Amino acid sequence: REIAARFSTQSEIGNDAWEPGDEWIDLRTRHKVDLMYRTPLWIEDQMDRVLIRHEASLGYSTTFWHNVLHSVPLFDPNGWYRNLQESANRPYPDPLKHAIVAKNHPLLREAMSSYLSQIRTAVARSDGVSVQHRVTALLSSYFDILFAVNELPHPGEKRQLQIVVDGGLVMPPGMPDRINDLLRAGIGSAVVIHTDALIDGLDELLEAEGLRASVDQEL
Repeated sequence: REIAARFSTQSEIGNDAWEPGDEWIDLRTRHKVDLMYRTPLWIEDQMDRVLIRHEASLGYSTTFWHNVLHSVPLFDPNGWYRNLQESANRPYPDPLKHAIVAKNHPLLREAMSSYLSQIRTAVARSDGVSVQHRVTALLSSYFDILFAVNELPHPGEKRQLQIVVDGGLVMPPGMPDRINDLLRAGIGSAVVIHTDALIDGLDELLEAEGLRASVDQEL
């Protein structure tokens, strides 16, 4: 609170809507400062979850790993964070890649309560809010799989498509256009058609990368 008062007249202190944190707008630069408070044990467990235990989640499985790798320590008197970064700087675990595919892929289309199944139901009842909600969830799992295929920690929710394209990552042919078609499809039957086409392309990529075994194992 004291620091925010020195540099800002617009702040939110104790904002815990997502994580415990504080936010303010710096008066001189107009930059937004966003603080999040995480305990060492918590972030260490997040690293162990993916790097040691190889546990996937539905979307964003490796985002905290990416966060640790690419953050810049400003104050680290005991070298704890440096050691954490050094431990995180390792090759992408193959079991983790398979686990992410196995957990996320069935929910795209194969499972009874898959995202596509829910999208179809939402379209049938003209429920635009639900369509958007399920398309967003589907894309979260889709990109989680795609970054795993490329053996890269997930960069988070911003600019995912741009990162894939600009980084020259392996992706299904025509994927950017298919995603844009899906996002422009509205709430009619076209959204189902474009979702199917998007998943078809990913299935072909998984087959080419020898990852269908992960999919079949989960099913």
